[in-house]
Amino acid sequence: MKRSVIILAFAVVLSAATGAVTQSVVARYLDSKESSQIDSTSVADYSAPASTLFTSSRDEGSYPDLTYAAETAVKAVVSIECTKQVASSQYIDPFYFFFGMPEGGMDNRREARAGGSGVIISSDGYVVTNNHVIEGAKQVRVKLADGRAFDGKVIGSDPATDVALLKIEASGLPTIPFGSSDDLRLGEWVLAIGYPMELQSTITAGIVSAKARSLGAIDNRYGIESFIQTDAAVNPGNSGGALVNSRGELVGINTIIKTSTGSYVGYSFAVPVSIVSKVVVDLKESGVVQRAVLGVSFRAVDQQFIDQMGKESGITKIGGIYVASVVEDGAASKAGIRKGDVITAIDGVAVNDSATLLEQIGKRRPGDKVKVVFERGGKSQSVVVTLQNKSGETKLLSPEDTDLSEILGGRFATASQSLCKELDIRGGVQVQKITSGGLMQRARIKEGFIITHINDKAVYSVEDLDRMTGKVQAIDGVYPNGRAASYVIVE
Repeated sequence: MKRSVIILAFAVVLSAATGAVTQSVVARYLDSKESSQIDSTSVADYSAPASTLFTSSRDEGSYPDLTYAAETAVKAVVSIECTKQVASSQYIDPFYFFFGMPEGGMDNRREARAGGSGVIISSDGYVVTNNHVIEGAKQVRVKLADGRAFDGKVIGSDPATDVALLKIEASGLPTIPFGSSDDLRLGEWVLAIGYPMELQSTITAGIVSAKARSLGAIDNRYGIESFIQTDAAVNPGNSGGALVNSRGELVGINTIIKTSTGSYVGYSFAVPVSIVSKVVVDLKESGVVQRAVLGVSFRAVDQQFIDQMGKESGITKIGGIYVASVVEDGAASKAGIRKGDVITAIDGVAVNDSATLLEQIGKRRPGDKVKVVFERGGKSQSVVVTLQNKSGETKLLSPEDTDLSEILGGRFATASQSLCKELDIRGGVQVQKITSGGLMQRARIKEGFIITHINDKAVYSVEDLDRMTGKVQAIDGVYPNGRAASYVIVE
């Protein structure tokens, strides 16, 4: 059976044509309560022979008491409602079939409300949520647990981690303190708190099922996925809500479920607070995420790697991260790491999968130093690596220096040699997808467009685009049909 990854935010009000699916999914969700305590009276009254009498292997006092965590944390979890522009089915006048669409096409967008959850992280009104909850929102409304509601201002968001920061004008608000997602243990009890399916604040409990999960759910070429997996029940609307430990500390932001039915079936995933806290600080201090880069391409040394490349690489033991290539003059290269090395640890944290490596680098900034342990020729070595930004420098970026790929808003690929030859261009970057809110959407650039110049500077590859920073003033290129186009960006 095909499985799908479901983003937890959901449309609240849609037209009959576009809302039927959402409503049918919501109708399948149930609210159930189950006691986790054994009724000692009924056990004592059971008159079976002593040899067959069931007794718990734990003392009554050893069961986790989650009441403090639930009653304190729930006060700081909020409901978020956004007004967005969405595409809708629309009647097309037959006139257009004969005489063509009007310039710019028909506007088939309509307003809809979408919902999610958020977490108050400071008493003066900063709220963290998921990027996909507020992405493309024209208006954001934040409703507190005590019933008050405020307009929310988007301070910043990061599609690569699916984290966003909001601000409401209020003071003296309850908060949830940050805990440590690194210290979470498998089997540890956690609570998921949010506003699923238009319900008021809802609390579910579960255990940590796994750490450093990667699902391929974040549609961003710089996406960092190292999810905490739990079996706490979450459903559409829980996005952006809190995952807390038994002490009431925030350890993650609930983000997605993996399901074959469209509703919760036992898996839920949260962005770890180690990443959330770093992104929040960046957005609050500089308005842009300070993304650190190690400067290598890599793959996990698992059984598949051994089967495919074991003989060629001489690697016979599972474990670690194989360095497939090293960026010239990049952070790893300058520290002495080479192609073929196997990274085994970063700052004392064992690295055996891509998600763990991405998390360890993703929670750091350009200029930070990390100790990298690696194996070369069967011998273990260690070096100190000074991380860089995507431009190959160690300085922090300002909003004006933000990576152009993020400013443009989309997904890109280096144009193929055959396409470049057909269009008689030296190279370029083809637009594979356009995301809402970016410059390309506002400039009405279409998917498939091949960017050849930005601000009159040649762009031959995705690597060229990655190294560019600054304000975009002009975009030049050509469409696959040969039509050249220039776009001047007017703020």
